[in-house]
Amino acid sequence: MPRPINPVVGAIRLIAWTAASAALLFSAAGTVAWPAAWLYLAVVTLGMVVYAVIVVRLHPDLIDERMHPPADAKRWDRPFVAVVGVLGPIVLLAVSGFDRRFQWSEPTPVWAQAGGFVALAAGMAWTNWAVAANRFFSGLVRIQRDRGHHVVDTGPYRFVRHPGYAGSMVYMIGVTFALGSYVALVAAAVLCAVLVVRTALEDRTLKAELDGYADYAGRVRFRLVPGVW
Repeated sequence: MPRPINPVVGAIRLIAWTAASAALLFSAAGTVAWPAAWLYLAVVTLGMVVYAVIVVRLHPDLIDERMHPPADAKRWDRPFVAVVGVLGPIVLLAVSGFDRRFQWSEPTPVWAQAGGFVALAAGMAWTNWAVAANRFFSGLVRIQRDRGHHVVDTGPYRFVRHPGYAGSMVYMIGVTFALGSYVALVAAAVLCAVLVVRTALEDRTLKAELDGYADYAGRVRFRLVPGVW
C-alpha cells in the first residue's frame, strides 16, 4: 500500500527547491536584479505545482514509487538519473548565472528570450501531460510488475514513445534562451545527448521485458521527435 500523502511535506519540498534554485542563480549571477531569473522561478514553480496536482489527483501511488524506488530498478540507469536529474540542472543554472555575471556570451535578443520562456513552459506542459496519461511515470527505469505495469498509448504517447524525455529536452533548451546564456546552451546540448542515450536504452529494455511494447513500438514509430527519431 502507498504511504499516506502529506501535503505539508510536499509544500515544504517545493519551497525548498525554489529557494535553492534562487540561491544558486543569484549567487552565481552576483545580483538579485535579474528579472528573467525571477520569471523563470515563477514559471517553473507553477509547472511543478501543476505536476503535483496531477500526481495527487490521478496517480497518488506514483508518489511512493518515485520517492522510494524498489531495488529492481536498472543499475545502468542510476548514472543517468544523477546526471540528468541532479548534476545537469545544477550546472545549467550555475552556468547561466555566471554567464550573467561575467558576460561570457552576447546578450540574448528579446524575441529569443521570450521564445525561451515559451519553450520551457511548453516542455513542462508536455511532460505534465505525459505524467497525467501514464501512471507508471517512474523516476528510474524498471518494469513495475508490482503496480501492474502495462503499455500506455494514450495522451502524448500516441505521437512519440517517450514524451517525458522530449518535454525535458525542450525545457532545457528553453531555459538557456530564457536566462540569456548561449554558454549554457552547450550544457543543455550535452544533457540532451545524455537523454537520447537513456531513451535508447530504456526503449530497448521495454521492448525486451514489457509485454506488448514491441507491438506498440511498431504502431508509434518514433521515440522522441515525430518523423525524425
